[in-house]
Amino acid sequence: MTITPAADPVITHPERLVFPADDITKLDVADYYQTVMSRFLPGIAGRPTSVYRFPEGTTKPGFFQKHPMRGLRHVEHIALREENGAMGDYICPNDASAVIELVQYGVIEFHPWASRAIALEEPDYLVFDLDPGDGVSWPEITEAARWIRGRLEEASLKSFVRTTGGKGLHVVVPLHTSCHWDDAYRFSHAFAHSMADEQPGAFTAKANKAGRKGRIFIDYLRNTRGATSVASWSVRARPGAPVAMPLRWQDLARCTSGHAFDIRSARRRLSRLRSSPWEGFATMRQSLHKPMRIYGSSKA
Repeated sequence: MTITPAADPVITHPERLVFPADDITKLDVADYYQTVMSRFLPGIAGRPTSVYRFPEGTTKPGFFQKHPMRGLRHVEHIALREENGAMGDYICPNDASAVIELVQYGVIEFHPWASRAIALEEPDYLVFDLDPGDGVSWPEITEAARWIRGRLEEASLKSFVRTTGGKGLHVVVPLHTSCHWDDAYRFSHAFAHSMADEQPGAFTAKANKAGRKGRIFIDYLRNTRGATSVASWSVRARPGAPVAMPLRWQDLARCTSGHAFDIRSARRRLSRLRSSPWEGFATMRQSLHKPMRIYGSSKA
């Protein structure tokens, strides 16, 4: 029996305005992802991924989706056990065709798990999302990211930084060693609360929005099973079509906001990059054993 492979995904209604105020069409979004695919794909391939869909463009309400939709021919999915104990199928894109097919279905944003389908219970990176409250300036956010980087280095952990396409920054810690979700949560919880205790006027580790005014929420809750964070190079469904951009630490001095890069400037930046801003991220092996001893190992 001969199996005929699915034809390459086709973008229908390519002229549809996805970001009308910015004159960005559905085809523009697809072309963007195709252009940055070599950088973007490694961050989502083989990972359960939640997607943010806007089938009618960003002027109409969008919705997050983690289960596969009908009609997908290129997007793989995996069965995994959910919090309630039930089994569910999750979107798990593996190649460029899967990404473009999801764009055809109105996907703009990609939010992967921090673990791969082949090792669902072992996260291979941590994310600290620096979410500023009202009254926090961009220089304060970048200073906070550098400060957290220094504290992580004191715990023998190297970190990387990216814009989120929103107001804040992500400080990301690669692991790539045996680590379980409980360990990831216990360390990130202890670390975030330690930072907030050390500088209570600048940071909070409590999710309550009422307490964030003038402070930065160190969101460690993304380091739990099933939580996601936006992928590097992903477009965000916000005015101007901003992009979550991985940076070198020295790039922060020239970065003007969390949404400094958009769908157009990101392509220009890619053309100028000679190497990945996160060189070594994918293979850097770091353990939480020593950091857990420094920041405590009791479960919150």
